[in-house]
Amino acid sequence: MNCTAPLAPHTVRRRTALAAFASAAAAAGWPAAARATTAGWAPADRVEYIVPSGAGAALDMAARRLGQILEAQRSAKAVVVTNKSGAGGQLALHVLQQNPGNANFLTTLSSSFLTGHATGALAARYSDFTPVAILVDEFVTVAVRADSPVRDARDLAARLRQDPRALSIGVASSLGNHIHIGIARPLKKGRVDVGRLTVAPFKSSAESLNALLGGHVDVVSSSTPNVIAHVKAGRIRVLAVDAPQRLDGALAGVPTWREQGFDVVGVSSQGVLAPKGIGADALAYWVGALRSATQTPEWAEFLATNQLQPHFLAGRAAAEVLDRQYADMSASLRDLGLLDRAA
Repeated sequence: MNCTAPLAPHTVRRRTALAAFASAAAAAGWPAAARATTAGWAPADRVEYIVPSGAGAALDMAARRLGQILEAQRSAKAVVVTNKSGAGGQLALHVLQQNPGNANFLTTLSSSFLTGHATGALAARYSDFTPVAILVDEFVTVAVRADSPVRDARDLAARLRQDPRALSIGVASSLGNHIHIGIARPLKKGRVDVGRLTVAPFKSSAESLNALLGGHVDVVSSSTPNVIAHVKAGRIRVLAVDAPQRLDGALAGVPTWREQGFDVVGVSSQGVLAPKGIGADALAYWVGALRSATQTPEWAEFLATNQLQPHFLAGRAAAEVLDRQYADMSASLRDLGLLDRAA
């Protein structure tokens, strides 16, 4: 005997309408994430994507390309990218804190958020928000002007070992972040007193590289997307990259730190962060949309051009990677003497 109560007419009509909508969306070629509106949650007409760096920097470039792909796949009608650099990322995080539970606000999940909390620059930790997914791994380069007398990484370390203040170094966007670590770790391996280095923070790597070209700093540490155009134009020379092996494309000729006698490999991540308290359906929507976006030829081309490594992780796997990075970076900061307080 079947004791299931009959469905009310309005429920039948709603399910029929949803099924028809899903069928039409599938026929139109919409990705699974876009069709997830049938499950209840869908983005508003305008999605705010906050970038914790200046315009033209690596984080900004990735956010804008991602937004274009999400729009093209109809996973979002409009992704509006806004730059809020400064305060070690706090300005970007503040937007999420002002919009708890609202999945129409996203920001770039950068490794600088991990180091910011470890150094005490940020009160909030990434786990105080909703990590949606890790998208890519990035590597840090160290560059000088094309006419610099510094020949290679060994020469750089030798000069700074003799006088740690002999050369000024530009980083973005805060002291003690993964970009700062990216040059301090190998230099310490080269017996440089990294606590005495002259390090200047800029709002973005675009600004620090402009300062390098203008002669205002002697060396710049930055992630790969920021240096490629300058390398192609012959304006700068990249001395080293903290990747485990040489990269491709415009940076194929750049030796790793390991090749030059510095036993250092570094990996940092980029991803997407949402406010605390978003619903499970909204989280599932964005995970699906981002997974779909990162499987497109357009995203693959962007990564190859900028020498970023694909590394999509969501859920527990992403949290575990972030926890490991936090522990590793905290240990590096402590070892470098850059940690203001215990993590």
